[in-house]
Amino acid sequence: MMIALAFSMLAASPQPGCSPDAMVAVNRAAVLAAEFDLAGASAQLEAESLGGCETAQVAIRYARGLMAAQEAFRQGGSFESLAPVRQAIAGLDVISRGRPGAAAVARLVLQAASAAAQSELDEMRLYLESAIQMESLQRAAGQPGVPLVSAGETAGELWLQLHRYDDARRAYVEARAQAGSTARVLAGIGRAAQRLQDTVTACAAFRELLESWGARPARPSQIAEAQAYVADCVPPGR
Repeated sequence: MMIALAFSMLAASPQPGCSPDAMVAVNRAAVLAAEFDLAGASAQLEAESLGGCETAQVAIRYARGLMAAQEAFRQGGSFESLAPVRQAIAGLDVISRGRPGAAAVARLVLQAASAAAQSELDEMRLYLESAIQMESLQRAAGQPGVPLVSAGETAGELWLQLHRYDDARRAYVEARAQAGSTARVLAGIGRAAQRLQDTVTACAAFRELLESWGARPARPSQIAEAQAYVADCVPPGR
């Protein structure tokens, strides 16, 4: 289900300048990102020959910017640490050319991530609201949202990063309404509920995550955390 969603987000309509091979590469990267491996998704895209595929170029800059913003947060959000994020934003601004679309949504999300790294919460909230609204309008028009990680999923991750657990849970619930129960959404709802000491919601979200994950050999930290937490959950109906 989650893999099918990752493909459907990108396959809703023809993508500007994208060959079939380029879209296959983007779809493969979307699957990796859906399995929490954004670094792997970025590396795979950068290793491919993608020509002038706009979706791929947006995905590459977006992934670079998200990872750079996470590192900048760990470094305290200094001006120097945010230089790669600003570079990614500038690249997306060139691609978007003032048009609504995936590049514009990705740019807004990275601006929110930059604000989060600097603990500028009001600014971050405004950027996220704009990104989520634009992405929602794009989907309503039959266009794909931002590639790899939706604006709503990233909103939840940023609020979690800032220990704003009520905001994080709200963002993830809204993201589920838009994009469905992706692995990122379920892991995020579980984590936010756990930190809010809502064990019923945390157990339900983590169980659903593990059921959808199935027997895949990959065991990222989010899956390991869910397994450890569910081991202590009271079985349903008891």
